[in-house]
Amino acid sequence: PAVHQEQCGQYDPRRRPWFVAASSGPKDVVLVIDISGSMEAYGRMDLAKEAAITIVDTLTVADRVAVISFSSTAYQIGGYSSLVRATNENKERIIQAIKDLKANGSTNFYDAFDTAFNALDRTIRSESTSGCNIALLFMTDGQITAGPGANDVINLVNNRTEQLATNFNRKATVFTFSLGQEADHSVTKSIACSTSGIWTPVDDLTGDLVTAMSSYYKLFALGLGEDGNKDFAAWVEPYEFHNPAGRMGTTVSAPVYDRSVNPPLFLGVVAVDSYMDALEQVLGEDATSSTMLQRFVLLSTARCPKIDLTECELDALRFLGGGEDATCGVCNSTSYTGIVPKNCPFQSDL
Repeated sequence: PAVHQEQCGQYDPRRRPWFVAASSGPKDVVLVIDISGSMEAYGRMDLAKEAAITIVDTLTVADRVAVISFSSTAYQIGGYSSLVRATNENKERIIQAIKDLKANGSTNFYDAFDTAFNALDRTIRSESTSGCNIALLFMTDGQITAGPGANDVINLVNNRTEQLATNFNRKATVFTFSLGQEADHSVTKSIACSTSGIWTPVDDLTGDLVTAMSSYYKLFALGLGEDGNKDFAAWVEPYEFHNPAGRMGTTVSAPVYDRSVNPPLFLGVVAVDSYMDALEQVLGEDATSSTMLQRFVLLSTARCPKIDLTECELDALRFLGGGEDATCGVCNSTSYTGIVPKNCPFQSDL
């Protein structure tokens, strides 16, 4: 239940599972983390871990997740070989594996992307996927120093995204993040632009990697705003409430749009908390049972958001995340009506 805050801006609901679930719908998420030796500089390794943990923590039982770490070679962490359902138990295991990562070695983009797409292929072929859109989040602070070069990497990503679309009718969106001034910009931006993805540069001193990476849901929110999902509501796996401490509950949430513009402008999320003991009495089931968990999975299943944006709409999202430098130069506008919200006059936008 909500708690009155004396000071604005200390609590960010955008980093809560109920917010991300309502704004993006079911999804497959693959995080690819650079752990090469240069990530030790400027505290980038700690920032990358914090961002990755935040992303994993915001996922719900309707989602699937995998985390790939790479330096000279790449591997999937947590002891998994494919994406897993984002239950509390699986998330805790993955988060601990992220915390244990150490920076060392060179930078092999090719092996990183190849390992990520292999995990996706295995998941889809075993029919253990969410069945909805795919977000591949790739973060690096360096340039290619091992493995095949830039052209081979770009071709690999293009070919593998096309194969997912052709063979499995699955849309994969690549989000790339360049950390610091020495990070590669040309390859990461080229990958995003050529795959209808989004590239975001993150400054060492002034950038906010956590916010930049968690903004991927804004693209999915546009698809979820279509009429087919007008009545969609998301439920999250039961969790321990902060107030009153120790009491178990869940949250049901729904996205809110301004439908007077096209595409509908995502405004935020409305949510209601519910105590689990009340639901147990009504349903006659233990809150921790597998049957109860399956109820939440089914309740949170929406029609998969169709990501069918124009080039200008995509550039608007790029502009929103990284300014004009992040755009792919396909649209001459900087207003982007319907995508970039206007600031409220005389009022904080926190």
